[in-house]
Amino acid sequence: MGDWEMRPASPADVEAVAELRAVVLRDDLERLGRYDPRRVRQRLRDGFGAAHTWVIEAGGAFAGCVALRPAADAHWLEHFYLAPDVQGAGIGSGVLRELLERCDRDGVCVRLNVLRGSAARRLYERHGFTVETEDPVDVFMVRTPAM
Repeated sequence: MGDWEMRPASPADVEAVAELRAVVLRDDLERLGRYDPRRVRQRLRDGFGAAHTWVIEAGGAFAGCVALRPAADAHWLEHFYLAPDVQGAGIGSGVLRELLERCDRDGVCVRLNVLRGSAARRLYERHGFTVETEDPVDVFMVRTPAM
């Protein structure tokens, strides 16, 4: 699907993103015994920072979001959620490729965490992320800048 774009997020986007997070993470969180419908939304609200977040639109409609938060030793890829009806169409790869190219130009490592057993892990591995550590719930991954 080539008809997608990213726009800067605003604080007004938080509820749409919180709802999408609840939908996208539900199966994995239920599998891990960690799904709580209130908590999954509130954690997004508590961690949402519009300054480093983009809304993904496909065909002019809300399709997801992604954040790239600067930290001392890397940028953290966070809140990367795509609506189920646009998953598998190449949007996730396109978004990730665009963000990683920016980080490569700046020579910045990228870190993330993904739920254990999540299909998203394969996307990250295809784009050069490797596992740093794991715990019973999360897999922490890193990608060094491509030269």
